[in-house]
Amino acid sequence: MNRLKVRQELERFFLEDVGVADLTSELLFEENQTGQGRFFIKEDGVLSGTRILEEGMQLVSSRIEVEMVARDGMELEKGDTIAVVRGPVAEILEAERVILNLMQRMSGIATLTRKATELVQGSSIKICDTRKTTPGLRMFEKYAVRCGGGVNHRLTLDGGVMIKDNHIAMYGSIQNAVKQVRNALGPMTKIEVETETIDQVRDAVEVNADIIMFDNCTPEEIAERISLVPKHIATEASGGITLEDLPFYKESGVQFISLGALTHSVKSIDISLELEVD
Repeated sequence: MNRLKVRQELERFFLEDVGVADLTSELLFEENQTGQGRFFIKEDGVLSGTRILEEGMQLVSSRIEVEMVARDGMELEKGDTIAVVRGPVAEILEAERVILNLMQRMSGIATLTRKATELVQGSSIKICDTRKTTPGLRMFEKYAVRCGGGVNHRLTLDGGVMIKDNHIAMYGSIQNAVKQVRNALGPMTKIEVETETIDQVRDAVEVNADIIMFDNCTPEEIAERISLVPKHIATEASGGITLEDLPFYKESGVQFISLGALTHSVKSIDISLELEVD
């Protein structure tokens, strides 16, 4: 994640959370009262968001020192220390909630992604995300997918062309739609076509799409249709695939499986701050 972009987003989150001032901490603690805190994980999981912790604390106060103990992508056990922070108590507490909210969600995504990648071990399949992310958090959520061992699909709509069922229905055919966009694109942008039938797969191959998606297909259907796809065209499976389904796709031959559940149905990992006043 770009440091400047992270700080920009964190600033917005802090302004939303704090308002004018943290009344509780300001009224209870002297300005120079210091303490030490330990961020720790309260359940097993894969860590994501250490930059949030470092940048967030520094953004609130340059007087806060952060000592990282764990790193993104590490598998931690309940009770493991993530980081130790030292500095003014009021300022540490002002930063705490935004940092925890983000790290907990990101670590939940990383943990779920790691489970998904483990379920397809032994194959060449890569697990990827979708654009089914929380508005305002896409950068953080997609980074968390990478921490869990997955790869990113499009970050934004301008990251590539994906011709889906509604595009095809409105434009008339896959061939016409692909030809139209290819005439307007430069050489760096790939074209993906969503297919639901064998005939659509044949159409996408005929116009030499860069990626063919098999939408809502069983592993057996994919294994049959993928034989029609030349090696230079990448393949993806998507639509209604659960973690329980993943092992059945290992022999299908598909290269990527995209899972919206990685970001839209994730359970946050419980992370906490334990603080002691000097």
